[in-house]
Amino acid sequence: MTNATERKILRWVHIIASVPIVGYIYGPVAERPEAVIVVRFILFPAVVLTGLWMWKGMWLKNWWKKKIAMASR
Repeated sequence: MTNATERKILRWVHIIASVPIVGYIYGPVAERPEAVIVVRFILFPAVVLTGLWMWKGMWLKNWWKKKIAMASR
């Protein structure tokens, strides 16, 4: 997978998962208990993880490659 494709996928997951969070904050979604569970325990962590991956993913990949290279010596 190319870097551009990975960025596009992460960006769209981030945007699509953020929409119900906005509904949770500003809309009547907070009144439904099953929607609250989905937003709190699935969608919010997904948004945080995709945001962190888009922000620091390249650094993490480089760090992992260096660690693997040092272990194989």
